[in-house]
Amino acid sequence: MSVRLMAVVTMFVCSAAKAVACASCFGSSDSRLAVGMNWGIMTLLVFVIGLWVAFGSFFVFIARRAARIPLPGESDPIHAPEFKHPKGPLES
Repeated sequence: MSVRLMAVVTMFVCSAAKAVACASCFGSSDSRLAVGMNWGIMTLLVFVIGLWVAFGSFFVFIARRAARIPLPGESDPIHAPEFKHPKGPLES
């Protein structure tokens, strides 16, 4: 690139600070646009946090449900009935 083109691009970028900023960032923070944008941010924040809580609650639910079911081989007479051989009692 030529030096002249670099100088023009640099001047354009440095002088466009007011043109790049939106009204809520550059203007007054109590305007209706800024208030609406803040409400939009809060709405999205509540929605995302709600989804994270629901996602985490699902895994807590799964963990608690899995803890209620005994593992195979545990001595729980309700969930682990005594094993009976299909051919009858084995004789020694």
